[in-house]
Amino acid sequence: MRLYIRLAWRNIWRHRRRTLIVVLAIGLTLALMMLYDGVMAGFEGAIYGNAIKVLGGNVQIHANGYREKANRTPLLPLTDEPAILKAVLAQPQVTAASLRINSGGIASNKKGTFSVSIVGIEPEKEQPVNLVAQHVSSGRFLTAADQDVLFIGNGLAQAMDVKVGDRITLVGQATHQQMRSRTMTIVGVFDVNMPDIEKSSVYMSLGEAQNLYGLTGQSTEVAISLQRLGQEPALIAALTPALPGLELDSWQTNYPELQQAINTKSGAMNVFGVIMLVIAGIGIFNLLLMAVFERTREIGLMGALGMKPRQISALFLLEGAMMGVVGIAFGVGLGLFANFALGQVGMDLTKFSSITEYMALISGKIYPTLGTEKLLMRVVTTIVITVLSSFYPAYEASKNEPALALHYV
Repeated sequence: MRLYIRLAWRNIWRHRRRTLIVVLAIGLTLALMMLYDGVMAGFEGAIYGNAIKVLGGNVQIHANGYREKANRTPLLPLTDEPAILKAVLAQPQVTAASLRINSGGIASNKKGTFSVSIVGIEPEKEQPVNLVAQHVSSGRFLTAADQDVLFIGNGLAQAMDVKVGDRITLVGQATHQQMRSRTMTIVGVFDVNMPDIEKSSVYMSLGEAQNLYGLTGQSTEVAISLQRLGQEPALIAALTPALPGLELDSWQTNYPELQQAINTKSGAMNVFGVIMLVIAGIGIFNLLLMAVFERTREIGLMGALGMKPRQISALFLLEGAMMGVVGIAFGVGLGLFANFALGQVGMDLTKFSSITEYMALISGKIYPTLGTEKLLMRVVTTIVITVLSSFYPAYEASKNEPALALHYV
């Protein structure tokens, strides 16, 4: 085997320019994909991570039966909340966990009636991790002692033509299908540059929500914030045995539109990357096919010296794979360097914050990761394409008859 490796290594550098072109094509394509992976991971942390902080945490815990009726946000009270919080906060990746009451309702005044999510929260626990609490445009955020007051979004304030100090009426459905109505004062307005979310969510203290819905001392949801995206499956796996009879769902389940956006971007890059690698593979195919014709007499000599057709074929396959490995080494090194350099200085994309609603959540620079999240898949794909590109030239080389090949001019 060592002899084959030495021969293959010598052969691929016979025509340095051709080999370097192929290696550069493979390496630059792989480096580009790593750069994209690193930037996308930074985007996910900055944009989707912030979106999760607005929408309600990385993971949510509900009572059994919630999933079936999730589109109606049913009021299914949890039991033994202290034990749930103790189990959650014991996990090292958890940064915060708070109790909530979350249900649908309507907000109305003389300007009209609007469908909203009515969310009762623990203000002191949510303030460090909830972006709405950190983007107060007027008034103030909630406190645990607040009664008869609301914290609403700028989108809803504009639609209802209200400001801090004005009163609006909330109507919600309690646990026994009873309708509860209450006129409350606006104590604060938040602005996260996401009009749809601002228009569809109102917040009150957990105690006030318990009074409104007749859930004294109870809650319907535990919102969990984690250190970073991607830790959700491990947390759910760790908590499921400790919390039997409860439903644990990650943001991928609760907010599928976010996951769909991430998958769409990743899928587009996967297709683009494969196309670029196939182009590089065509280069390997052409290079090796030319080598077969240029080295016909050499192939005949190897056959005359006793090398079998399968051994000659294996040599050409090894040459193709070796060019792929050299390209991979170059691409990985270049990709790591580019992502590391960008990770140190960051990418300021605030000027693009108005392109889409979720882009508005960019509050500073994006810091790419090293781009190793999908590196194994990228490397395997590259090796497969380079080896497949070598099959036909290897087959052509193995068909040469030694006696005829030795007379080839």
